[in-house]
Amino acid sequence: MAETIVSSEHGPAQRKRRRGLLIQLAMLALAAGFLVALRDSLPDLGAMWTAARKAEPAWLVLVVLAEAGSMGAFARLQRRLLRIGGVRMTLRRAFAVTYAGNALSTTLPAGPAVSVVYTFRQFRRTGASPQLSTAVILVGGIITTGAYTVIGLLALLAAPGARGPALIALSVPAALALVLTAALRRPALRARLAGPLGRAGGAILAHRRIAPYADKLREGRDALRPSRRDWAALIMLATLNWAFDILALIAAARAVGIDVAPHWVTLAYFAAQAAGSLLPLLPGGIGAIESSMAASLVAFGATLAPAGAAVGLYRLVSYWAVVAVGWLAWAALQEGPRLSERSRRRLAATGRAALAGLTSVAFTTPYTVSPAPGPQPRNT
Repeated sequence: MAETIVSSEHGPAQRKRRRGLLIQLAMLALAAGFLVALRDSLPDLGAMWTAARKAEPAWLVLVVLAEAGSMGAFARLQRRLLRIGGVRMTLRRAFAVTYAGNALSTTLPAGPAVSVVYTFRQFRRTGASPQLSTAVILVGGIITTGAYTVIGLLALLAAPGARGPALIALSVPAALALVLTAALRRPALRARLAGPLGRAGGAILAHRRIAPYADKLREGRDALRPSRRDWAALIMLATLNWAFDILALIAAARAVGIDVAPHWVTLAYFAAQAAGSLLPLLPGGIGAIESSMAASLVAFGATLAPAGAAVGLYRLVSYWAVVAVGWLAWAALQEGPRLSERSRRRLAATGRAALAGLTSVAFTTPYTVSPAPGPQPRNT
């Protein structure tokens, strides 16, 4: 029966993947057309190449180390969540799963969904239950999204021109939170509000689009019981995940002589992330992220050619190099490519060598995961 269901869904799923690939190719062709049409408004490639060739090597090394630290922080976050659930995963395997999942997410049609399924299967192979695997993916996403939001707000508050609007926007929810907190401290008022708030919350959680996620979060709450120390470590790792990535962009800007304040570079980073999310059909946000990031750096005081060179150097490491390592990690984990055994062994050896080097960088991060009690999983 299960085989019949799988075979019946294979055709529509395959057509959907092909449709997604065609849409991605069309978007890339459209982006290339825009580049040709707007070539007179783009920075001179020769000037960008000159700026990139003159980049300071020390800053370029920092770009690579910061990007490795960013990926390492996310790998450690997922590894910590698994340990909280009683499942142990080696740091090297956590690195491999993180890089491979990122490569799938940023290069394939419907990449984020494919990446989630892939990561789920890798956690299951490590010994995690379905509930724990789902909880790690969901809770990890929530924590990293929260850290992303906080860093963005801090960057807005640090920028003189954006501080006023940011404070005004934050004052309304802050005032409501203070009023609600004060009201809930009174037993009589708390009892009076408990009914309406409970019914409203129940109605929201029962919505057909929210209910599946609410159920998964309840399962995650049962599978994961982080201590205060665990929460502190998880929040720190989620923050380092974004902070190191932003540091890589700052280092790339400094490498080509751009002297823009870090909070402005951070805002350029978030503007580019927003532009990439608005065009999700472009693999890895190619085109949208680069153009938005370069334009933001120019708006914040950089000149056009160095801004383009900084963005190019940053994306060379943060996207192209990370994707290349990710596909090597995917091959090292021996996931599904129809290759000869000889080719598979060569790719796996290359992937293991690359991951060994990146794992050594991860040990430089000032954080060590303490062993958590729990059963030893079956290694696969």
